[in-house]
Amino acid sequence: MRESDKVRSSESGKARLKQSYKDAGLTQEELAKQANVSVDTVKRLLGTKDCPNGIERWAVKNIAKVVNLKPTDIVDPKSWNPQQQLPPEFERLIQEKTQSFCGRKFVFDAIQEFINNNLNGYFTIIGDAGMGKSAISAKYVLDHPESICFFNIRAEGMNRPELFLKKIRKQLINRYDLQDVEDVGLSTLLMKLTDKISAGERLVIVVNALDEVDQEASGNLLYLPTNLPDGVYFILTRRPYNQNEKRLNFSPGVQIQELDLREKEKESNLDIKEYIRELLNDGEYEQGLIQWIQKQKQISNDDFVEEIAIKSENNFMYLRCILPAIADGFYNDKPLDELPVGLQGYYENHWQIMGMTNKPLPKNKIKIVYVMCALHSAASRQIIAKYSKQNELTVQDVLDGWAQFLQKQESYQLPRYRFYHESFRDFLHRRDIVQAAGMNLPDISAEVAKNMTEGLEL
Repeated sequence: MRESDKVRSSESGKARLKQSYKDAGLTQEELAKQANVSVDTVKRLLGTKDCPNGIERWAVKNIAKVVNLKPTDIVDPKSWNPQQQLPPEFERLIQEKTQSFCGRKFVFDAIQEFINNNLNGYFTIIGDAGMGKSAISAKYVLDHPESICFFNIRAEGMNRPELFLKKIRKQLINRYDLQDVEDVGLSTLLMKLTDKISAGERLVIVVNALDEVDQEASGNLLYLPTNLPDGVYFILTRRPYNQNEKRLNFSPGVQIQELDLREKEKESNLDIKEYIRELLNDGEYEQGLIQWIQKQKQISNDDFVEEIAIKSENNFMYLRCILPAIADGFYNDKPLDELPVGLQGYYENHWQIMGMTNKPLPKNKIKIVYVMCALHSAASRQIIAKYSKQNELTVQDVLDGWAQFLQKQESYQLPRYRFYHESFRDFLHRRDIVQAAGMNLPDISAEVAKNMTEGLEL
């Protein structure tokens, strides 16, 4: 956008500007003088004078700088960055991850405090699988449309350094109207932005799931810069790691902070309970959940919230799985105290319920599940049948039985399916599960690779 383009202040922006110039001990005339604008311009931004056409962007930036605000504190971010849309390759994921989102205020408060108190830096959110890291990233991007983002998705092959650079570079070019930067690295790209970032403006880049990065070469994961210009911040998420797995080194002048969700048991437990209560009042699940609670012996809704919160072990993926299953009648014959505990416990329980441990083993169905796990992209029922060498009826039976674990993509001619969460792949690769299922993972991977080589497309 051009600096001469015009924008309007939001209602909250007017109030914030008014409070900010008063806190700074300024009059409207003094504010106008320091910002090199007219007093009428200040009044229009405050809403005390008619503003039919809006205020030029450069004037908003000048005024914001004087009172130590960002332009988006005065103008709605969606109006300030109207061209800023969710990257199409991540839009579906962001929308899915933010459905029924609630809580995590303590995380967003910590992020904002870090940005407010530091000139630049890396803020890393650490947590076990299913603790909501991707949802936090998605919610931040959704609420801050001016941010730049990249979501590592191992299952789709969206986890290579060259893809990361390509996607981030494209977003930065679109946002800042950069020229002749198609071949430069991220460090150089960020340095070129220093003249484009206005005073008080921050560039936030969200990078989700560093633990899913596929990178053979040494150096920082995704070759993240060791130095950052002022005003540039990265929000990273990853699973717990040891020092050998960290693969991040930064210069002394770059600020670093980590927030480990495992250490925030009290705050996470409150968010977990809030999520359960929301689903108890959700039109899609309310009736089924209430009916199940009423079948239990002397259990109130509050008792249900407390007990499910304990069983969840502060894991949102557990709730995403078990609450719809309860509502759908999947656990009609089980009392509250027999429900599985924790995400891995839920996977084990469902594995047994679906007959995957029966004798003799249902090897055809087991193979279908493992072939889907080995595929690196969503695939249709027909393609899954070809890769697993099973008939489509058997494949459909598996898809129906594991529906709550699958993401169904209906934007293709034929619907495609893939496992929703990386933690289920982890479960399938557990040694005891692999051995009990009688599977040979290298053989399955080799068979899938052979089919691809022979031209069998996804």
